[in-house]
Amino acid sequence: MEAVKPAVVNISTTSIGAAPRFPGGNMPPEMEEFFRRFFDDSQRRAPRQRKTTAVGSGFIVDASGLVVTNHHVIDGADEIEVVFDDGARFPATLRGRDKKTDLALLQISAGKPLPFVRFGDSDAARVGDWVIAIGNPFGLGGTTTSGIISARGRDIRSGPLDDFIQIDAPINRGNSGGPLFNTRGEVIGVNSAIYSPTGGSVGIGFAIPSALAADVVAQLREDGVVRRGFLGVYYQPVGEEIAESLGLKKPAGALVTQVISDSPAEKAGMEAGDVILEYDGSDVGKARDLPKLVARTKEQSEVEIVVWREERRRTLRVIIGRSEDEEPAPSIGAAPEAGQLGLSLGALTAEAREKYGIEEDAEGVLVRRAAPGGAAARLGLREGEVIVRIGSQPVKSPKEANDAIREAREAGKKSVLLRIMNEKRFRFVALPLEE
Repeated sequence: MEAVKPAVVNISTTSIGAAPRFPGGNMPPEMEEFFRRFFDDSQRRAPRQRKTTAVGSGFIVDASGLVVTNHHVIDGADEIEVVFDDGARFPATLRGRDKKTDLALLQISAGKPLPFVRFGDSDAARVGDWVIAIGNPFGLGGTTTSGIISARGRDIRSGPLDDFIQIDAPINRGNSGGPLFNTRGEVIGVNSAIYSPTGGSVGIGFAIPSALAADVVAQLREDGVVRRGFLGVYYQPVGEEIAESLGLKKPAGALVTQVISDSPAEKAGMEAGDVILEYDGSDVGKARDLPKLVARTKEQSEVEIVVWREERRRTLRVIIGRSEDEEPAPSIGAAPEAGQLGLSLGALTAEAREKYGIEEDAEGVLVRRAAPGGAAARLGLREGEVIVRIGSQPVKSPKEANDAIREAREAGKKSVLLRIMNEKRFRFVALPLEE
């Protein structure tokens, strides 16, 4: 590690904000009045500013002085300084940042070539492999810890592109943005987060894999921004009951709950209720695989997407667009799927539309009541929502809804798929048909 340690740096940030107008506290009334007058008078003359500082870690990836760190380390900073292990300090400018992956690229000018490290292949790293973390925990720069890879592909709900490497090498506050090395001295991760009920290391840390970080850093270096593909769907996971109701052999893929108007998905003929099983030759084993696959696709690329529709596979050709903002996140998590129906349905009358704020052009069947303890209530259905489709059939009246449920029972299905609308947002639930 002696060969790579000189390329690991500390990141010191300063934020400048207004100082508190009056400190207050427990004091006699006459003292409180004195301090109030003093602070009010002095602040009228010259509003005071207060500096706050924070520390993190980073590493140099080019001899010219390009420094990788976490976005959250420099977010909101007015001044950024890079500090070397020998005490040398250089002001840094922000080359680019990416909130979705929590990465940032800084630039310093040292007037000479600087030591740097290279990204390795995180995809080749295996659970159980030894790793080394170097960083600036609690401001103690140049700290080295070691451990193993505990797990891969962790989703810690920090964003749609979560794919963290979990490690047991001790990392703490201040390690954020520092490198995670394999035994060959290659960076295979960027240390970013810890799980800790105490605030200190309990042996559960998370690093952004280099397979993701290297691409982001390359784009930030070239353009200062990250460009990602855009498909244009909202989606949810496929549970066992939903899979059974759709005729899938096993839960897999991403169930499309809504297709965004004028999006690449709509132009290619994708529909709500499709299950995306494959994307450009890669299996979509879980719903959260989809945004990562789309994000890596270049704008205007044509990809083949295999969907499950009406109990057979179909192939769509999609021209991927460019994401200008956030790719839509999953609309809901996996729904609980068991129990009795417990549904009371009604027509979409004018009174119902006014009471629940349902638009005039909306069509479907009103959920009047989901009985407490019943399957519908446990699935999250509630009064005022609208069922727009049952199975593959649009429904516009309670009778049509009851007929669709009866037909599903007679066909031997264990559950039936409902498409639900609530405030212009859609989701699917698989309603069990058996007691």
